Amino acid sequence: MANQNKNEAITSRSVDFAKWYTDVCRKAELMDYGSVKGFINYLPYGYAIWEEIQNYLNRQFKAHEAQNVYLPMVIPSSLFNKEKEHIEGFAPETLVATYGGGEKLADPLIIRPTSEVLFSDLFKKAVSSYRDLPMLLNQWCSVVRWEKTTRPFLRGSEFLWQEGHCLFETQAQAEKNALDMLAVYDACGKDLLAIPFLKGRKTEHEKFAGANATYTIEALMPDGKALQAGTTHDLGQGFAEAFGIRFLGRGNTLQSPHQTSWGVSTRLIGAVIMVHGDDNGLVLPPAVAPIQVVIVPIRQDAEGILEKCHEIEAKLKSMGLRVKVDESDHTPGWKFAQWEMKGVPVRLELGPRDLANNTVVMTKRVNGEKVSASIEEIEEAIPSLLQTVHEEMYQKAKAYLDSHIDEAHSLEELNTKLDKGGYVKMAFCGSIECEDKIKEITNGGTARCIAVDTPEEGSVCPVCGKKNTLVAYFAKAY
Repeated sequence: MANQNKNEAITSRSVDFAKWYTDVCRKAELMDYGSVKGFINYLPYGYAIWEEIQNYLNRQFKAHEAQNVYLPMVIPSSLFNKEKEHIEGFAPETLVATYGGGEKLADPLIIRPTSEVLFSDLFKKAVSSYRDLPMLLNQWCSVVRWEKTTRPFLRGSEFLWQEGHCLFETQAQAEKNALDMLAVYDACGKDLLAIPFLKGRKTEHEKFAGANATYTIEALMPDGKALQAGTTHDLGQGFAEAFGIRFLGRGNTLQSPHQTSWGVSTRLIGAVIMVHGDDNGLVLPPAVAPIQVVIVPIRQDAEGILEKCHEIEAKLKSMGLRVKVDESDHTPGWKFAQWEMKGVPVRLELGPRDLANNTVVMTKRVNGEKVSASIEEIEEAIPSLLQTVHEEMYQKAKAYLDSHIDEAHSLEELNTKLDKGGYVKMAFCGSIECEDKIKEITNGGTARCIAVDTPEEGSVCPVCGKKNTLVAYFAKAY
């Protein structure tokens, strides 16, 4: 049975979900607020989660032959303004530096909101022949977008992310790259974060400014709102043509390369907090947890207790697990609550009686279930238990997602069902104008991605009355 003793330091999710989220972010010591609105300090425990995400994705990116680079954080306005459609999408969010060294800058500097412009400028100098392609680059950095409403990890004026930028000879290669990276992000959800995603193509209204096509992974939060967790983009040749990127092709003619970009951010941390957390704090999937096993000695002053705890710790660490012995002078009860708050997947308890019986007690954070094992079996028992915890967390999240997908056949039905939360599938014509109308009528409902379903025979768009061309998942979103 899960722990029924709610942590009083945290607002209950059922009382105020937004306040619960902020309480967990701060009480679990993931972040603190910076001195400028919308900017946060990533504290060690929160940043450690991000490092595990980085480690996983770096392995996947390199398996797809992408190389890491780092580009400047500032973009000259004259360069930024070259790609008009892209600029129109980001202009309201940019932070601009107008002074440097005490003097007004002739060419103001944009603090990067994204780096398509910087990479395009690099590609112009780096590519001259088809032999230079494909070029697959990625950078880990921060970007600044001057958001009016911010929330830690989910939407900030500055956030951490990775952004891949690639060039290809052909449209088919670029499209494949965009879909391959979408699959990487989807696998990250399942294998690392224990989060199932909806994935698919964005509508024309929701696609990235300047892109031919945008693909997305979408998560569902416990309050019924969707969260865009990552995107990949087929940018076509627009950026290449705007920035004069050319290469000598196999037929000895100058050509424009096809470009992609793809990225996820620290928003994934927010998704983990909301999808898995409870009224006692974080519930972290084992693969991403900074501490996977915490060992709490009971009566640690008793003979042999601490020594055995450290012996177990050393064995588990030698297996590559992240383990900590809590030998602070707090009471066991305080330690239990603290590590529950921090979401450590497995708590291992060892007291005099356990030592005498050569056993340990293991408690799963996800549901509070206790399991006993002999100390000799611990090297097999812990990895098996961590895998069980991950699977239970993923299946719980997937069951929630599956049970919160509905269908609508009219605007009235869509509006009613979106008010209840979750995803609602509905066919419509796909036009930007009709999507704007849907958003207005539903008070914020947007198309999250296009479904693989085909419209029913004879159905029409509920907004304009035209024959439907697609089915989309609609939701209210963060």
